[in-house]
Amino acid sequence: MHFRIRPSVPSDGPAIVSAMRKAGLHPLKEERALYWKYWRERTDWSGPRSLVLTKGDEIVGHAGIVPGTLAWGDHRSSVIHVIDWAAIPEVALGGRMLMKYISGLADYLVAAGGSEDTLRMLPVLGFQHCGTTYRYVRTIHPLRYLTSKAHWNWKTLPKFGRDVLRTLGTPAAELGAWSSRQLALDQVQGVASVLPKPRGKTPIFERNLAAFSYFLSCPSATLTLHSMERAGEIRGYFLLSCVLGQARIVDSWLDCEDAESWLALVQCAVYAAQKLPGIAEVVTTEGDPMVSQCLRASHFRQRSAVAIQILTRKGLESPPSCPRIQMLDSDAAYHHPGFAEFWN
Repeated sequence: MHFRIRPSVPSDGPAIVSAMRKAGLHPLKEERALYWKYWRERTDWSGPRSLVLTKGDEIVGHAGIVPGTLAWGDHRSSVIHVIDWAAIPEVALGGRMLMKYISGLADYLVAAGGSEDTLRMLPVLGFQHCGTTYRYVRTIHPLRYLTSKAHWNWKTLPKFGRDVLRTLGTPAAELGAWSSRQLALDQVQGVASVLPKPRGKTPIFERNLAAFSYFLSCPSATLTLHSMERAGEIRGYFLLSCVLGQARIVDSWLDCEDAESWLALVQCAVYAAQKLPGIAEVVTTEGDPMVSQCLRASHFRQRSAVAIQILTRKGLESPPSCPRIQMLDSDAAYHHPGFAEFWN
């Protein structure tokens, strides 16, 4: 019986969830969230965002697509971050078949982290290590950790005491002339002039207003867009995602490069997160050295490292350096297994 790869349709939802669970993943399972993630129309991307591998009528593998544009200098190329990539154990080469198919859909494929099996397989498929990003966490309300009984063990109370002392010892933010403001859906246009632009040869993932409107409608997390302003002028933005007691800084940009301004952005994001109901911690991922230093200066703690790997289409040159990958460039901005997953 032959295998076939095709774009999925909404009626495939239950079979996709089943296949990913058999492969050891923990997919979103709510029908509304699945529809938004894979099949809701995006005006900035006309291609499919979910592909299935079938054997006869049975779905035996799946791969999700996060589309984007990678830019540096005068160069612009299509890029795909592959997510929810898995095949049932009985189909050993299913994952490879899906990845090979997807590699023909864009100039570059990017992968951030993954299971041990995934990390072993990616170099075999032609992916090359290009850099590292890191996970950062800052505790906001230690008492809220105690509400998650799933995380209780003998370390819980000592960690609680440590987090209380750290929180009490954190000084107030000094923002200088900077301030932030949450933007409503009909105010997204306000950040049009400060969307990311390449600086030299450092690759960036482009942003567009259509994508922001799409993410602000996410049903599985609450995303909010905030402008960064100085002297009444919008100079940048950050995007927060509120997911089960965790606030995630999933995207950020400023039209200036000095550390003092980026430190103000980080502190504004923390301040906005502190006002969200039920938040225990603020997290983000970052690979840029200067922004990482601003996070540490704002009392974020570095947790684990995440390897970034890129597959370049034959005939093209590899990007000159590792792009700045943020949580918005995968499903890390909104994904959750149905319960709180704290990074502390």
